[in-house]
Amino acid sequence: MVPERSLAQLDPLARARMADVGPKEVSHRRALARCKVMMLPESTAVIASNAVQKGDVLATARVAGIQATKKASELFPLCHPLLVGAVQIDFSIGDDYVEVEARVEAIDRTGVEMEAMTACSVAALTIYDMVKSIDKTMRVVDLAVWEKSGGASGAWRRFSLDGGLETA
Repeated sequence: MVPERSLAQLDPLARARMADVGPKEVSHRRALARCKVMMLPESTAVIASNAVQKGDVLATARVAGIQATKKASELFPLCHPLLVGAVQIDFSIGDDYVEVEARVEAIDRTGVEMEAMTACSVAALTIYDMVKSIDKTMRVVDLAVWEKSGGASGAWRRFSLDGGLETA
């Protein structure tokens, strides 16, 4: 038997199930996820100057992230399909990385954290795919939800160990 405080995705016999969100209140849900694609400084320069042979890396990654958001429930067995209202994918280019930030919003009964992390990771993987021919050292790191709001648990932000907001 499952302990009294159980996960909604487990039935009384500890078998996986899709949680029943029917009784939950519909609310405005938001989530922000971030990750980085670490790479050689020469690679960030090529991306910044839009000189990658395959095309505009960031524009392609943005569209890929938006498309991926809508597929989260197909990728994760216990993830509910949501009617996503808005997706915003932004990039910051540093000396040796491209940071990806995905914001997802919906008005629904369950959160959009999985949609935001899916958008973020697929956008990052698209960058990797488009630049891999010039940089074999790339790696995707630090994928995490940084903020979420809506629902019974309310607003949440990632904090660092020293009590301040973490910066990516």
